Amino acid sequence: MPPSPSDRADLVSFHERLGWWGLFAFAAIGLVLEALHGFKVQAYLSVASETRRLVLTLGHAHGALLALVHLAFASALARDPARFDGLAGASRWLTAALVLLPGGFLAGAFGAHGGDPGPAVALVPVGGVALLVGLARVARNVATGRPSPKPPATTATTDRGGAASSPRPGTVDAAEDAADGPA
Repeated sequence: MPPSPSDRADLVSFHERLGWWGLFAFAAIGLVLEALHGFKVQAYLSVASETRRLVLTLGHAHGALLALVHLAFASALARDPARFDGLAGASRWLTAALVLLPGGFLAGAFGAHGGDPGPAVALVPVGGVALLVGLARVARNVATGRPSPKPPATTATTDRGGAASSPRPGTVDAAEDAADGPA
């Protein structure tokens, strides 16, 4: 379960850990699948195992991609916290997607019979819906979220006699005036 939204640093850390460990796990699965292929293991390569091979490959690929989604989510959350208020719900949906979508494919490889995967493949559409809901929540929040606050810039103006007056809010030179220090 992701941490409460009140502690954004914990939420970022949770998704970073989930993303990196997920990427490690699914890359390791991919390496095992490559080794089975490279060593021409007939239990993996035979025509009778075609469905098993397909769902294992799909589980590996979806898991690695979703791990990258978690890393992107953590990075965006850390980079611009004001824009990501209220995304604990999206966090839960994305976490469910990382477990259910590749998990359904991988578990469906066991119990595959003929051209049909095992019954656990029923988790895949549930994970797909979780992914879409999580992504929609993030996209909606980014589209309607408030950007990070930026200080207004101001510019110094001159009066008719050529003497400088105070900067006007919203103009560029005010930032330079502030950087120069008090006059």
